[in-house]
Order: sequence, then structure tokens, then C-alpha cells
Amino acid sequence: MGGWSRLRAVGKNASVSAVPGLPAPRPTPRSTDWFERAHQVTPGGVNSPVRAFNAVGGTPRFMASGAGAWLQDVDGNEFVDLVCSWGPMLLGHAHPEVQAAVIEAVSRGTSFGTPTQPEVELAEEIVARTSVERVRLVSSGTEATMSAIRLARGFTGRDVVVKFAGCYHGHVDSLLAEAGSGLATHRLEGAVPGTLGVPAAYTAATLVLPYNDRAAVEAAFAERGSEIACLVTEASPGNMGVVPPEPGFNQFLSAMCAEHGALFVSDEVMTGFRVSGQGQWGLDGALEDWRPDLVTFGKVMGGGFPAAAFGGRADVMRMLSPDGPVYQAGTLSGNPVATTAGLATLRLATDEVYAHIDAAAATLSAAVGEELTRAGVRHVVQAGGNMFSVFLGLDGDSVRDFADASRQDVGAYKAFFHAMLDAGVYLPPSAYEAWFLSSAHDDRAVQHVIDALPAAADAAARAMVSTGSTHEHRSVAEDGSTPVGSTDQ
Repeated sequence: MGGWSRLRAVGKNASVSAVPGLPAPRPTPRSTDWFERAHQVTPGGVNSPVRAFNAVGGTPRFMASGAGAWLQDVDGNEFVDLVCSWGPMLLGHAHPEVQAAVIEAVSRGTSFGTPTQPEVELAEEIVARTSVERVRLVSSGTEATMSAIRLARGFTGRDVVVKFAGCYHGHVDSLLAEAGSGLATHRLEGAVPGTLGVPAAYTAATLVLPYNDRAAVEAAFAERGSEIACLVTEASPGNMGVVPPEPGFNQFLSAMCAEHGALFVSDEVMTGFRVSGQGQWGLDGALEDWRPDLVTFGKVMGGGFPAAAFGGRADVMRMLSPDGPVYQAGTLSGNPVATTAGLATLRLATDEVYAHIDAAAATLSAAVGEELTRAGVRHVVQAGGNMFSVFLGLDGDSVRDFADASRQDVGAYKAFFHAMLDAGVYLPPSAYEAWFLSSAHDDRAVQHVIDALPAAADAAARAMVSTGSTHEHRSVAEDGSTPVGSTDQ
């Protein structure tokens, strides 16, 4: 992969702004029209809350197409995509080999409600790559986690579930207590347990602990260990921004669960096949010689289609119907088109693909830190594998839990986001999300993002004037070290 320069070429999308140093807002008449039309038939005008831009303001961009690292909206504006459909597009948009496999699958029919060959092949690929011995395919990450929790309770005969504040596991009622992701972005003060519509009784059997806090975990198990069915955690959290586990933390959780007869459920919906070919487990458990009891998958394994899975130890998975008494079913589970897309994606996800994404992510995260430092913006740039995010307005070596993440300056992120958007870079429209790259993010795409950073950093600095920000910061990687190429002083 070629090196990226620090040239600040304006490029074809440059325009004159009313604010010195900032590109002019791009015209969005068609996105505006579509958003107004959507409001007439869909709550909030969107089908997932963060897409509404409520956290950053402005008009959501309605996308018309994607190719490689780029998106084009209905107004013809082009953007380098750093969302990648919230993680699934590991190979970039419209990868020709994935498209060809999908077209062939569609030509044979879209759904049969019977067993099919692609679902077996995808399950075999997941088992071969990860720690699980058996796997069940479902349609969404929420469904995967919901099913894993039910299975853990059925296997152990216990009810209590332990989770961490800021970790998001889909909109399962019992797990919407102090969750991250869209719930963090749109949280309502005073809403218990984390959203209206969930009875308090549903979360009464859920213990919420601070992330990366071993003492809190030890205390919870000491007090209620005989009641705990499972502990569920994001393998490397990305739903409160990127807040990776401290070294050895997942191994500690696995051992604690084993000691008390509880199951350790590792949520790899986001990290699975994204941060390595084996997911986060490939970066810690495979090296430290431990395995989760259950794992949930999603996003990348569907190749951009609605597909997810949960799997784990064979003895635990045998409790699932039709073999066992824990019921779980789904009309479109193992859909042949979705499994074909996922299988094609995983087979193309070579070591070279991950090396390319890792290098691009390291370059961009370092560039973000450099420009924010130059602009005098307090911040932490934090990575977990090739996922990373920026926390504006914070000092310190790292963000280690949801309480830390919640102290970031979301107003500054709003200014940063819109400056990047106007320069043709599509970031997550929330400060509580991870940034993603793909193997299609080539020299041109990476340079385009780098070119947009100075004006965005200056915009964030202006938004933070009243806070008395300084340039002190730390950029940290998943192991707590300073990433290669960081400009940290």
C-alpha cells in the first residue's frame, strides 16, 4: 500500500465557503425532499434512529449508490465513506465478485424456507475461522444476542445477566440498560431502564457494571455468582466510541465466568471478521488460549445483507431446538442470498485485506490526531484493531469506560462532522460510534480524507472556544500503547 502525503490539494469537490477555511455546504434539495417524504410514512423519517442526524443536525444524506470507498447521494454529491454500513462493507461497496455471487444466487430464487447449501458452507466457514464449535444463523445482531441470552439461561437454569454500561447488544429489552450506540446518542434523561416501553421488571435481572473494571466484576460475582447465567460484553466495544478492553480483561472475564458456572458471551457482531479474520478473539483469546462459551456475529458475515449468527460450545448449542428444549426459530434464517453474500465476503477476506485496512486505519487515525493537536483541540484518538474513533474535549491517556466517553464534547464533534461532510467525507453522524474503513480505501480515498482534516479540526476548535481547550492529548491503541505514526508528544 502506498504512502500518503500531507498535501492539501483542494480537489474536484472544493468550493467557496462563507466561513474562511471551510468548504461550502453541498446542495441537498433531493435529500431534503426525500426526508420530508419519509417523515410522512416513517417515524422520524428513518428506519434506525442515528440516521436521522439528530445528534449532529442538518439533513440526512439519502444515498443512491456506492462503489469501492465512495458513496453518492441522490443530489450527486460524492463522499469517502468512513461508516461502511456500520461495519459490514469490509471489501468496499459493490465488490464485483460479491455482486456476481449474489446475482447468481438470486437467479436461483430468493427464499425457500428449507435448508440450503450456502447456509451450511457459511456455517462451516465461521466454525473454521473462530472459536465456536456449532453455529445457528439468524437475521440480525439483536436476534443473535437475544437468542444467546435465552440459551445461556436455559443451559444454566439461572436468570441474572451481567453487562457493561456503554456496551450495545441490539434492542433486546433486558439489555437496554445503560446501552451505547443509538441509545447513547438519543438517550432520554430519566427514562428507565434506558428507553420508554421496557418495564423495569425486564431489566431487574440485569446487572450493569462499569467497563474495564475488574473490581466491580469480582464484587458482582462474589455477591450473586450462583444466580448469574451469563456475562455478555462487546468483544471490543465500539458503541460508545471505540473503547477497547484493557490487556487481559476478556481473559479475566472468561475465567471469572468459568469459576462461577456462568457462561461468557462475547458479542462480535461488530468486531467479528472486521478487526481480523478471527475477529477480536483472534487478537486476544486465540493468543491467550481461552474461548468464549457463546459468541454472536453479524455485519461482515452477511456481506451487506441482513444476516447474523450465534454459536459456541457444542454442549451448549445442543440445548437449542430441535435437539434441545431451548426454542429458537426464524423464517428467513440462513437466507440463501444473504449467506451467499457472506460466504463470498469471507472467502475474499485474506490476510492482505486485513493488512491493507490496518495500514489505512493507522494512517488516518494518526492524521486525525495530528490535525486536532495543531488546531489546539483537546482529544483522545482511540483504536481497537482497525476500528477507531475520536473523543473531543477530553484529556488523559485513554477513554476506558462509558463514564469517560460521556464527557466528550458532542458540540465540537457536530462542527467537525459537518466540516468533513461538506468536504466530501461521510463520518458516523454521532460521536458515540466507530469509524470503519475497507480494502477499497486506496491512496486517493485516504488522501481525500486527510485533505479534509485541517478545516474540520479548525471548526472543532472554534466550537470549543468557550471550553478553554488546549492541545494536550493522547492517541492510544487497543493494547494501551501509542500507535505507530502517532504525533503524541
